[in-house]
Amino acid sequence: MRIGILSDIHDNIWALEAALRTLEDADALLGLGDYCAPFTVAAIGEAFSRSVHLVWGNNDGDKLAIVRNAESHPHITFHGEWANLELGGRTIALVHDPALGEALAQGGRFDLVCHGHNHQRSINTVGETLLVNPGEVMGRFGVRSVAIYDTDDEQAEIITF
Repeated sequence: MRIGILSDIHDNIWALEAALRTLEDADALLGLGDYCAPFTVAAIGEAFSRSVHLVWGNNDGDKLAIVRNAESHPHITFHGEWANLELGGRTIALVHDPALGEALAQGGRFDLVCHGHNHQRSINTVGETLLVNPGEVMGRFGVRSVAIYDTDDEQAEIITF
């Protein structure tokens, strides 16, 4: 199973369109927060038809409207502040905050931990856990990026677009 990972969209729906084209062959999509406006979640639901799992970021505004937009797309699950998933036979945790991501990875309970927030793309191994920050869709710091995780070989890669 190939899983797309994105974070820190910050309402840049034009960059989101490009990110989702980059991830169009993914079997599932993980969103790590900072969508910001409700229309961003609607755009995800309209453009990506397979399973989507989302968590909050620190800049997400109208949470009620965001959740309503997510609920209007049955393939989107909004988990709240963090998610504990099993996809493709792998245990996966999603959070927005890097410190929480690091702590979850150090606990050794998950195969994959994903976080965003600092807009800095990275892939690290913490014990037996892969810790992934896909970077930013927004492009504020000049490089737009997403990640793909393959549950078969337990490898991730950063893709710039």
